Amino acid sequence: MTAMLKISLPDGSVREVAPGTTPADIAASIGPGLAKAAIAARVDGELRDIMRPLEADASLALVTAKDEKDALELARHDFAHVLAEAVQNLFPGTQITFGPATDDGFYYDFAPKDRPFTDEDLPAIEAEMRRIIAANEPLVREVWERDALIALWREQGETFKAEWAAELPEGDELTVYRAGNFLDMCRGPHLAATGKLDPQAFKLTRVSGAYWRGDQKNAMLSRIYGTGWLNKKQLDAHLTRLEEAAKRDHRRIGQEMDLFHTQSEAQGSIFWHPKGYILWRELEAYMRRRLDAAGYREVKTPQLMDARQWEQSGHWGKYRENMFVVPDEIPSGEDDGPVLSGKADLMALKPMNCPAHVLIFRQGIKSYRDLPIRMAEFGCCHRNEPHGALHGLMRVRQFTQDDAHIFVRADQLVDEVAKFIDLLDRVYQDLGFPSYAIKLALRPDKRFGSEDMWDWSEQSLRDAVAATGRATEAFGWEELPGEGAFYAPKLEFHLTDAIGRTWQVGTIQTDTVLPERLDASYVGEDGERHRPIMLHRAILGSFERFIGILIEHHAGRFPLWLAPVQAVAATIVSDADDYAAEVVAKLRAAGLRAEPDTRNEKINYKVREHSLARVPALLVVGRREAEEGTVAIRRLGEQNQQVLSLDDAITMLKAEATPPDLR
Repeated sequence: MTAMLKISLPDGSVREVAPGTTPADIAASIGPGLAKAAIAARVDGELRDIMRPLEADASLALVTAKDEKDALELARHDFAHVLAEAVQNLFPGTQITFGPATDDGFYYDFAPKDRPFTDEDLPAIEAEMRRIIAANEPLVREVWERDALIALWREQGETFKAEWAAELPEGDELTVYRAGNFLDMCRGPHLAATGKLDPQAFKLTRVSGAYWRGDQKNAMLSRIYGTGWLNKKQLDAHLTRLEEAAKRDHRRIGQEMDLFHTQSEAQGSIFWHPKGYILWRELEAYMRRRLDAAGYREVKTPQLMDARQWEQSGHWGKYRENMFVVPDEIPSGEDDGPVLSGKADLMALKPMNCPAHVLIFRQGIKSYRDLPIRMAEFGCCHRNEPHGALHGLMRVRQFTQDDAHIFVRADQLVDEVAKFIDLLDRVYQDLGFPSYAIKLALRPDKRFGSEDMWDWSEQSLRDAVAATGRATEAFGWEELPGEGAFYAPKLEFHLTDAIGRTWQVGTIQTDTVLPERLDASYVGEDGERHRPIMLHRAILGSFERFIGILIEHHAGRFPLWLAPVQAVAATIVSDADDYAAEVVAKLRAAGLRAEPDTRNEKINYKVREHSLARVPALLVVGRREAEEGTVAIRRLGEQNQQVLSLDDAITMLKAEATPPDLR
């Protein structure tokens, strides 16, 4: 007699079922409503197909559309699968490669037989995808023997799939999903059938080029992007967000406000214009005041360091391909010590500041009484990002971090991390980001350090967040397995902007590895040498990227204290030119960034132009205002005007222009 399987359900009940029973069978036994709603299952925590037979005793949780995270991942995975089937139906001979789900949709890379795909192909592909969805083709999981699957792909002319299958580790279970006559190698899971997708809940968005395996030495492929959701309402909301995001694009606004530009002569670096650099300086000055008040000591470290230093720190093995490296030519007859791993001496532009801060810490003897030491640097770093990844201010090669490293004793760690979180909270509130999530990134598979170290470090970060009262759902508290740095776990801080997008910005990481590798120590109360714990932390991340986020969050309409130009005195008639000059002089004397506009143009033209430049306050002056000593204040985005005496207007604007930390 075949032994029955014991399946534990979330309500604590246990059902005995025969081997081969599927989660769909169990859903049907509970009730017809659940049978219809269930789209997948979690078996011992693993997301699986609703039709995949159960093989052993297990815990089972049925997944429905209410489990939005899982449901969206499944739907997007299926949309990618349907996209591949549609393309091969319409363009026979096209090879399929990879097709993952993304944060808001999916994409698939293809090797077309005749020509690269273009955006003009998308409507026909969308129509074929809807036909496949309407056909309600079952998505059937099959397990294949490795050599047989490789032979199948080669027989069908799928050389990319054959290459991929041949490189998977021996002993791996190779799974294929079948929909009608279409096959795709995939780990799954999938929905039970294509008809489970809403045919009105997806849209193909664009076509781009992509290299096989992301390597420019490999074949060029056509990548088709799409966005996919559970229903049309979600899709429409997303498309509205995309429209709003396009309006807020920091590159366009940066041009309209004359803040910065990029050009090919300095790929991945920013040319800051005077107005843009005012914004930078105001942000930097604000951060410096916050750090000074929090007990940080600011330092400045070299851009160029010997590669041996990076090898000793461990960064050379991890980041070498992303570092800008130059030879260090030693004059004949001079000896500069042993060369790096037997190679010629090399120097590297720093991709991060942490090793240099350890070298400062090592200068002189440190006592346990000296800790914590909070060392900050607005450090310019360089990383050799691929050309195709560069994107305005958001992804650059040269950037300035609001970096700091805190050297602490073990007994100080929780309190110091909690203080950092409170500081970060004040900064985000001041900059207009009241909503952010806190996530704990846990140990990755490849890492330095002992298991005991990782256990302690991860728990210390949990305790610090709990101490601030923020380890709650309201703060999006979540743990992320495998997402930590190679040397330490970290807390990540994800901002939510004005249109609901999230940005991972701030971080703090515990590190016991780098102080060991670079021989940092302090003298303890017992008179012996001890290793400090090093906290790597940033609030903004990088000035470039954070300013890009600020631009898009505020749509260029910065609070008055950050605005590059805070006020413009615009004349209605030339008779008011002298008064406009007086207004600007008094505004500047009060510390406000003001400019005159006495051009021979109509006032409506001036209003439109300064609105496009996002000037917060337009002070309109004519004969009456000049005679009465008043100004008519027109706020950005508002139709009404407020008439005040010049002195009252200056008092009001000066108060608004005071940075939050100085109020």
